[in-house]
Amino acid sequence: MYIYGLFIPFMAKRRRMEVRVTDNRYAGEISRFNLAVRMIGHEARTGTIRACTGFSEDRIRKIYATYFKQTGTSTVRRRRGKSPTQIAPFLSSALHQSEATILACLFLYCGLVHLENSQGDMKGLRLDPVGLGERMCDAFETYRSVHPKPGLCFEKAWGLYNALVREKELFFARCDDCGGPYIQDRYALDYRHCPFCDIKQTVQQLS
Repeated sequence: MYIYGLFIPFMAKRRRMEVRVTDNRYAGEISRFNLAVRMIGHEARTGTIRACTGFSEDRIRKIYATYFKQTGTSTVRRRRGKSPTQIAPFLSSALHQSEATILACLFLYCGLVHLENSQGDMKGLRLDPVGLGERMCDAFETYRSVHPKPGLCFEKAWGLYNALVREKELFFARCDDCGGPYIQDRYALDYRHCPFCDIKQTVQQLS
């Protein structure tokens, strides 16, 4: 920058830094907005969206009204209340347990978690809230592509993540028959038989 014919390098550098900071803030705002739209599309609850984006309830409500409700063609619903925390839906049948296992494997694949030890305990990676929300959406969308009629909604996927990483109620067990991993209740009796082998056995009996 020139002042009275003199070049001032410090002020020029400071100006470039200010532009970069502004660009970063703008990019961060766009990322949070895009994530909010994405999560609303998956019918995530307001509290879950707030945890990942930092947006207020009022702003989330306005985003929904503008991009979903006012279109007149959207089937997206706004779900009320707290996120589900029960682990029973993940283990209520071999089918549900198999879907929960696939989703948990996608958490690994999408970089949400990693295996903490050989006992099958899961540990969450150090992610900022937006990164966590984006990778959760990646995992859930991949799960939806594998299961055209999924038994688990986005909020249950969020609950599965919490049960694996934060509450430690679930872990990866190993099947004695096929050697594959499956989600299991830490405090329940484990027969070391995965849901995939159960489903395969049932199909063979019916055929």
